[in-house]
Amino acid sequence: MIGEYTFTGRGAAEIAASVEQAIGQGTLAPGTALPPLRELATELGVNPNTVAAAYRLLRDRGVIETAGRRGSRVRPRPATTTHDEIRLEVPPGARDLSAGNPDTALLPPLGQALAEAAARHARQPMLYGHAPVDDELGRLARAAFDADGVPDGPVGLTSGSLDAMERALLAHLRPGDAVAVEDPGWGSLFDLVPALGLRPVPVGVDDDGPLPHDVERALGQGARALIVTDRGQNPTGATVSAARARDLRAILTGHPQVLVIDDDHVHGLTELPLHPLAGSTPHWMLVRSTAKAYGPDLRLAVLTGDPLTVERVRGRYRLGPGWVSHLIQHTVTHLWRTGAVDITAVSAAYAARRDGLVRALADRGVTAYGRSSMNVWVPVPDETGAVTRLLQAGWAVAPGARFRLSSPPGIRITVSPLTVDEVPALADAVAAAIRPHRAGRFG
Repeated sequence: MIGEYTFTGRGAAEIAASVEQAIGQGTLAPGTALPPLRELATELGVNPNTVAAAYRLLRDRGVIETAGRRGSRVRPRPATTTHDEIRLEVPPGARDLSAGNPDTALLPPLGQALAEAAARHARQPMLYGHAPVDDELGRLARAAFDADGVPDGPVGLTSGSLDAMERALLAHLRPGDAVAVEDPGWGSLFDLVPALGLRPVPVGVDDDGPLPHDVERALGQGARALIVTDRGQNPTGATVSAARARDLRAILTGHPQVLVIDDDHVHGLTELPLHPLAGSTPHWMLVRSTAKAYGPDLRLAVLTGDPLTVERVRGRYRLGPGWVSHLIQHTVTHLWRTGAVDITAVSAAYAARRDGLVRALADRGVTAYGRSSMNVWVPVPDETGAVTRLLQAGWAVAPGARFRLSSPPGIRITVSPLTVDEVPALADAVAAAIRPHRAGRFG
């Protein structure tokens, strides 16, 4: 019994349902400690193994978390509540710099690519039993990996980066295992990890990527996976430098059991060199999404990794969707083959807005970060106040709570909708909404 609530049930499923009902009703608040196994077993008149099984069910569904001798407690945030839901209602007339979408004017036209994909489908439609990866797409993907120094490995496809990460984590980890994640970082990943019954362990970030001492601490505490954004980190724009990659690789040599996942989601959008951690441990994966450079509706990500990891990801995909649509594959193949995206021009267009905003804020005494891609991260002392005042001034920015676990407050500004001429006015509004913030690491 906790407070006014009494648990019920004789079997593991019934006990688990009783706990979930209490959480759903708000009787058990996030962070509430659950009774020890033997105590609850005595109260219910069941074997302690039955209660242990109930707690495992709850943990596997992301409802509770366990911390060894410290026992089990309700997760701080329910796995069904997403960071992405922490959004603003943008009033008419306000400029929306909160969504994180690419500039549609910089996306390639799809008409010719879709027409060719349709013509190929007419000549040879994809049917059950055919190869899941188009030969030409596989060759182009592997050649791009080779050009960036990514270790040799088979190529696989999924319906986006997060899809690939989910399948890789499920392939190697078990419920209760810890995953080292960047903080600030990708809110969708923060939601995915506990939804899989895993525990996120925050790792601080600076301009050069994850902080080595934080990574060493997380791995020393038993983290079984490390997820790193190689370039254009969301929300900070951090990009792993050559020196930082060497430091992280050196740390990983002492932890061969760790699954390393490189996220290169801005491939095709930046000219900054890639310094992946791929191959630092026996099990690894590097994944590239087409969403940012070619459009979010092209639901395709290419990946490579060690043969076991790739085969397990492929196997899980075969049991679900089966394959990524060959209409999408042929469309992307055409875009890659014809060089539909001018990487130099697109990278320069985003850099002019992003770097211009960072410089303008610095001129106004405001520290901001954004080495690459389309976002600028601004640490603030009062996140709610800054967001509210900017909205009143006609600018909608993303609350930092969408991208944080334990790092200090901030706001994310997506520069995609901006013109260079608008940068000074935005910088004035940001400076007026916050007080100057000391430079340093992001978390």
